[in-house]
Amino acid sequence: MVVDDPWTVEQHLVGAPEFAVDLYRRFIRAVESIGPFTYAVSKTTITLKGERRGFAGARPYKGGLRGYFDLQREAHGPQIVSVSPYTKRLYVHHFRVASPADFDEEFLGWLREAYAVGAGAHLRDGG
Repeated sequence: MVVDDPWTVEQHLVGAPEFAVDLYRRFIRAVESIGPFTYAVSKTTITLKGERRGFAGARPYKGGLRGYFDLQREAHGPQIVSVSPYTKRLYVHHFRVASPADFDEEFLGWLREAYAVGAGAHLRDGG
């Protein structure tokens, strides 16, 4: 049996437009400013994991950055392209970011909420 080499963050960045890689790095810096996390990298995305679970993911593409984060509620804004129930307590939000201006206070607030989900907030809040 042949096992494929594991995917890396670098593999997702190779060949991506420079502005999209910059957006990815801004996204990572924003999450780093909230707290520590680990990576779970697959062929389809770069997932960020908190103490309890994955809470967000992203990867650069030709139009910028696309990804997702999990919240305990539905949120809507210009960066959000879809929202759907993920579990009884969580909603997955798919987003697209095309410029640094898209990392506004509302978006950063969603990342803070998602980070709390990664730490297990959805288990403590009884929702």
